[in-house]
Amino acid sequence: MRILIVDDERPARDRLRRLLAGQAGIAAVDEARDGMEALAKVASFQPDALLLDISMPGLSGLEVAASLPSPAPLVVFVTAHDDYALQAFDANAIDYLLKPCDPARLARALGRLHERLHERLDKRLAGRAVAPAPATGLPLRQLLVTERGVTRIVRIADIRWLETADNYVVLHDGAGAPLLRQTLAGLLAAVGPAFVRCHRRAAIHLPWVARIVANDKGDGRIELADGGTVPLSRQYRSAVLAALAAQPADG
Repeated sequence: MRILIVDDERPARDRLRRLLAGQAGIAAVDEARDGMEALAKVASFQPDALLLDISMPGLSGLEVAASLPSPAPLVVFVTAHDDYALQAFDANAIDYLLKPCDPARLARALGRLHERLHERLDKRLAGRAVAPAPATGLPLRQLLVTERGVTRIVRIADIRWLETADNYVVLHDGAGAPLLRQTLAGLLAAVGPAFVRCHRRAAIHLPWVARIVANDKGDGRIELADGGTVPLSRQYRSAVLAALAAQPADG
């Protein structure tokens, strides 16, 4: 999940970024200092969700929410004021958090965002292209993803990680999250050994791994070179470490 933090106060942005760093399933985080910058970042960064302050100079958070392009990213309002709640939910907000943001409340809001995003994925499944099998037996260099008559080329080298969604796979390539009609196991067989399963629902592209952070139970997260994170489950940790150790020095 790609998240854009929108707040005119630097300490508030820093706190949210620190809280997000401990959460699994966050692919990338960016920031905007006001409403106008937020709308520009929505176009360039293409977030899945906004953590959006309400009271800001210039465009308010409510005005930003009303100006989002369709399909709009999901919105969680994070504000110091409790008197905007009705307006926030009128704006179809997923949640409404009060500053200073409580880590447990933020985690619940992120859970709701994940649920809603998976609901959206289910609605986007129709019309997607099936991943072609490699004709030569060599790893694929690119994938073709077709939606509504438009075919997009996704370079394998640009894919950070893969996430399963029923009989489809989400390709997290830094520019978006296109869907491919294919099982994760089938796609892993096509893209080669540089992709390794790290979770029941995810696989990592080894050249993008920056470091692995494990907790006492053996689970943890994989931190990517672009700042994103991918969940790591205990049962796949040893396989990921072995695959990283076997990678050539030049990646």
